[in-house]
Amino acid sequence: MFKTLTQGKHTILSHPDYFNLIDINWFDANYWQQQNKIVGAKKGRATAWFFKHDNLIAVLRHYWRGGLVGKVLSDQYFYPGLESTRVYKEFSLMIKLIELGLNVPKPIAAKVSTSGLIYRGDIITQAISGAKSLLDILIERPLNSSELENIANTIAQFHKKGVYHADLNINNILFNEKDDVYIIDFDRGEIKQPNAQWQQANIARLARSFLKEQGRNNNFYWQSNDWETLHTLYKQKLTT
Repeated sequence: MFKTLTQGKHTILSHPDYFNLIDINWFDANYWQQQNKIVGAKKGRATAWFFKHDNLIAVLRHYWRGGLVGKVLSDQYFYPGLESTRVYKEFSLMIKLIELGLNVPKPIAAKVSTSGLIYRGDIITQAISGAKSLLDILIERPLNSSELENIANTIAQFHKKGVYHADLNINNILFNEKDDVYIIDFDRGEIKQPNAQWQQANIARLARSFLKEQGRNNNFYWQSNDWETLHTLYKQKLTT
């Protein structure tokens, strides 16, 4: 389980290993920049900041709204109580996934800041050593048979344990330096009763992300037979 600490309008959730280290400054990218501890950034709809503190390399991500609502409310969410926030749900889910032995980044800490009826949130996870996303790899070269099998096996492991990912795409599937496959970003994810309907919806979303990035990138080493291989392997792993 994890620990919580309330400081005024801020509630900090923390992995027990880091409870005595975390303070409010950890959730401020400017704080790490002032100490020259920012070691990288991942640009996207929102920037994820990588920082190094002692022996920890971690990723700081702020919660931003998407779509049309995001253009108006940006990072503001209605506050329904701590345990119903997206922050609390994602952090507690990741703790459970670690306990299940699944390949996800170790959750370090999260913060929920309230102001009247709204809240804003941040989450910090441990960086995956040597991580490269599927997108990064496919821009450079094709996947080999071993990598396709690792991806299929990892997704099947998550699905067999009832783990639903709300946005399974090739940016959220990473290889570490040992070629182990990790899945990241569990905002709006949950653990459900294993069911073919939501599992196939997850897989269909992943298939669309391959096609989407293929249309965006001039160099993209992905063919329809690669998907057929991946999907066949996934179905085999799901039933073994």
